[in-house]
Amino acid sequence: MFARTPRLTLRPGWPEDAPALAAAIAHEAVVTMLARAPWPYTELDAAAFLALPPDHRNIHLLIHAHEGPRTRLVGGIGLVQDPSGHEFGYWLTPDAWGRGYATEAGRAVLDIARHALGLRHLHAGHFQDNPGSGRVLRKLGFRETGAEVRACRARGGDVPAIGYALDLAPPQAIPLAA
Repeated sequence: MFARTPRLTLRPGWPEDAPALAAAIAHEAVVTMLARAPWPYTELDAAAFLALPPDHRNIHLLIHAHEGPRTRLVGGIGLVQDPSGHEFGYWLTPDAWGRGYATEAGRAVLDIARHALGLRHLHAGHFQDNPGSGRVLRKLGFRETGAEVRACRARGGDVPAIGYALDLAPPQAIPLAA
C-alpha cells in the first residue's frame, strides 16, 4: 500500500531501507516515545523490522519527505491490530519535527483506514511526556479518552500515557437539490 501527499510518499519498507531507517529512528528522543522499539536501535533492528512478513491486519509505512530534488526517510506510520481494534501510531526523526509531516501523513493513513480498509474506529495514545504527539492526534480528530499506562520497551517498563479514539464513520450524505 502506498500513499502520496503534496510533500510526502508513504510506502512499505524494503530491505535496502535498513541503513536509512536506523539513522532516522535511532535517537533516544524518538525511541523512548515508542512502545515496541528497542534502545539502542541498530541497523540490525531495522533489518529485522523490514524483514517481517506482510500481514494484512497491520500496515507499516515509511514516511519519505520530498525536499527539493531529493527524497529522504523521515519517519514511520501505521495501523496495528490489537484486541481493542486498530491502533494508529507514528514517529518522526528529530530534524523533521515541527514541519507538519505527522499531520500530513496521518491524514493519508486515516483516508486509507476509512476508504481502503473500511475501518470505523481507531485508537491511539502517547506518553504523557510527549505532548506534541497529543497535538497531532487532536489535529487529526482524535478525542482524548483518559489516562492510562502503556509499556515502553526502550524504557524497560510501564509509562503514564494518554489514550485517544477516533470514529471513522462515513460522513452523512448531503442530498442534492432537486
